[in-house]
Amino acid sequence: MIRFLGKRSTPKKIDHSPQAHPASPSDELPESFASYRNRAQQHGPLGGQQQQSQSSTKSAAPSSSAGAAPTYGNIGGRSASQLGPVEPAKGQYWDRNELPKRFHRARWTEAEMEALESGGASMSA
Repeated sequence: MIRFLGKRSTPKKIDHSPQAHPASPSDELPESFASYRNRAQQHGPLGGQQQQSQSSTKSAAPSSSAGAAPTYGNIGGRSASQLGPVEPAKGQYWDRNELPKRFHRARWTEAEMEALESGGASMSA
């Protein structure tokens, strides 16, 4: 059992106004959640409405899903060919094997595979 000594006391004044997190890179809050979402990235841009309206003005092809439910963000709203080519930026790579040989994955030796499969018992035998 936990026993607390003394009477409970709550602070007289508590500041509940919104504040930036202490570990935040900037000490300011975004103007609104919508403006934050326009700038945020998570597996691609999150700004759905603004980017969709920009992309729809760029493409002259009519959309076949005129009566469909609105999509969220860029994923699923358009076909892969409409999204454009998927190429890494200069200096970026999709896989370690595209890097110089010294950065490739090391091959397992037979002794290492045997040690893993036996749970390490083969190393002491």
